[in-house]
Amino acid sequence: MASSPCGSGNFDSGLEIKTRSVEQTLVPLVSQITTLINHKDKPKKSERTQQAIQRVGQAVSVAVGRFVGVGEAIAVENEELKEEMGMACFEARRAGDAIAKLTDVGMPVATLVDGRKTVFSNRTGMVKAARMLLSSVTKVLVLADRVVIKQIITSRNKVLVTLEQLERVSTFQEFVQIFSQFGNQMVEFAHLTGDRQNDLKDENKKARMAAARAVLEKCTMMLLTASKTCLRHPDCESARINKDAVFHRMRFALEQVMEIVTDARPCGETKVLPLSIYTGIKDFKSDVEGLREGLYSLPQQALSDQLEAVVERTEDFTDSAYTSHEHREGILQLCQLARQDTDQLIVAWREALSLNAKEATEEMELSILKTCQSVHELRRELHKVAVGRAADLLKVHAEHLPLRALKASGGEGNLEAVAEYARTLGEQKEQLVETCRLLCHVSGTEPLEITCIHAEETFHVTGPQIISAAQTLALHPSSKIAKENLDVFCEAWESQLCDMGVLLREINDVFEGRRGVPASGDKRAYLSLPRPGKHSANLKTVKAVKLDTEEQSTIAKLGVDLRLLTSDVDTEVEKWEDQEQDIVRQGQSMSSMAYSMYLFTRGEGLLKTTMDLFHQAEVLSEEGLQLCSSLHTLSTLLMDEEKVVVLSEMEKLMGLCQQLQMGVRTPVQGKTATFQKVDSSIQNTRAIMTVVIYLLPVCNKLVRKYKSERSSLDTPQSWRDRQLSTPVKDDALNGKNSNGFGVKSLEKHMANLTFLESK
Repeated sequence: MASSPCGSGNFDSGLEIKTRSVEQTLVPLVSQITTLINHKDKPKKSERTQQAIQRVGQAVSVAVGRFVGVGEAIAVENEELKEEMGMACFEARRAGDAIAKLTDVGMPVATLVDGRKTVFSNRTGMVKAARMLLSSVTKVLVLADRVVIKQIITSRNKVLVTLEQLERVSTFQEFVQIFSQFGNQMVEFAHLTGDRQNDLKDENKKARMAAARAVLEKCTMMLLTASKTCLRHPDCESARINKDAVFHRMRFALEQVMEIVTDARPCGETKVLPLSIYTGIKDFKSDVEGLREGLYSLPQQALSDQLEAVVERTEDFTDSAYTSHEHREGILQLCQLARQDTDQLIVAWREALSLNAKEATEEMELSILKTCQSVHELRRELHKVAVGRAADLLKVHAEHLPLRALKASGGEGNLEAVAEYARTLGEQKEQLVETCRLLCHVSGTEPLEITCIHAEETFHVTGPQIISAAQTLALHPSSKIAKENLDVFCEAWESQLCDMGVLLREINDVFEGRRGVPASGDKRAYLSLPRPGKHSANLKTVKAVKLDTEEQSTIAKLGVDLRLLTSDVDTEVEKWEDQEQDIVRQGQSMSSMAYSMYLFTRGEGLLKTTMDLFHQAEVLSEEGLQLCSSLHTLSTLLMDEEKVVVLSEMEKLMGLCQQLQMGVRTPVQGKTATFQKVDSSIQNTRAIMTVVIYLLPVCNKLVRKYKSERSSLDTPQSWRDRQLSTPVKDDALNGKNSNGFGVKSLEKHMANLTFLESK
């Protein structure tokens, strides 16, 4: 933890924000302070504007006061944080009061200009107060987050102590008593880590947490039956091996959770994913396409080296005994084609350099296109091979014949048959492990790579555990406990095969562009931050409803279109050169929120109740209105015909957003009315996203055209500079197009922050 930044006057203090709850709690504050800072250069203000500024300043002060009260309550409950939290709360309260005074039109600091009062004349004081407020509030939130980490560590330590006791028990009575305690502790640990998993910003950590929690969930039942079997047959070596493997895996999974929660690795190691073919091809294509912008951006040999690294990793496919001759030849031919196209590109590149060209020549452009196409075809072929093999394996093993045979032969006490079917299961395990490795190469995202690795590890570990459980049953064929133990391990294997089927569909969705981005736009307060018990009574409770099965099925049909629309939006967004442009950022944010609403229609994701859905819809409508503001700004730079097109669609979007906003804010009673409100919210969101998908390519084309026209004029300012230098209008008080101090100060700590102003 970095030292307190409160007195330094510099917010960039090294505090890293790792959870959504901390980030989203800061969003309204950043937005309000940005609004205030953006008015610092306009001395003449109308009475209405002055009152609005004063209201924002007072709102900041009041909100900080309530916030600090919660922080102080947390400090009382956690003695080790008392001093640090107390100092941060003191600085936050002092900064909030300073902002309220600096924005008070009745204070003596206000001056008269042409008969009008001018607030905010103390520019230095406001900046200092704003920096102190942001840094101290962030400090409070990060300290509060440490309380959550402490709770998880404490819970893990309890589980470990009880786990050691379970490992040493010698009687059934003692085991039953301790396991009952262990079960309660695991439930608590599951709740804490589940909240933490949902709250993590880093999608890779979230996937690793999900994998570790899945292991703990399955191993808890395995531990019960494996321990009972060992107690019933204490002299059985295979039973002891079976039990020891479960305890070892549980400890390893608990350690993985701690690494993620505390962001620490033993001996200073860092968790690095094995480089997949997908990642290698993506990086290679990025460098190839980058030559269009800069011929001197990388050494010529670098492209050849990158491609050879990709080709080397394809040996996992070509060297496999399970890859058909036809597929092997196809992969080798595509690798050779990629080499040839890359060599031709390098020749064209060298020729362009010899001519002192400033950009890619036509011949080079053609070579770039051919090279990208050839590696794309290679990726497509590898995807087809990996996914095809996985699908075939799942079909072959759908009836679980080796598992049935092991159960039958074990129950008959036939050790020879168990050994024979164990070899069959071992071969099946090797096939599945290798297939998971191939799927990892083509998964398309790092979180899915992590899931593939988890599947590989699960098959690798569970196979031998099933065999040892079957050997125990064969040695004690009349033992009900030994039979129950084998059933549990076989169920875990079958469950992992089902998970592999889901994983296969997700990989296909990513490859075909059907999968949306994670819903980073969720505006959910305090997903895992501690809530002091004595303050919870002051919170207003709203009745939340979950849809029943029939309603979920009906609403799921509406969600399909929403998913397709979000996929189309993501595709259009990728085509923009400037990913930081307001229209792009707002389009991405709306797509993320719409995708989370789609997940709700499937009964998945973070939105669990209808209240969650309505809240998300309201936030989406607000972001849509922000997009309207950005579109209006763009229209001021366009010619008449172009302006009419943009303004026409903007008005349509504004009407739809207002309609959605009014709908979700209208209270309803009864199950039928609530379902109709859900249906209406999804329908309106679908209509909004339809307009957005139309606007994105239109605006992209207009922005490119405007930038091209501006670049031909004798002006030192770029199009983006012109945007930033545009005088701030009074309507920025409503959070429109804010690009001030608050945003820039938080960029290093709050990547991909979605600006959602608290209403």
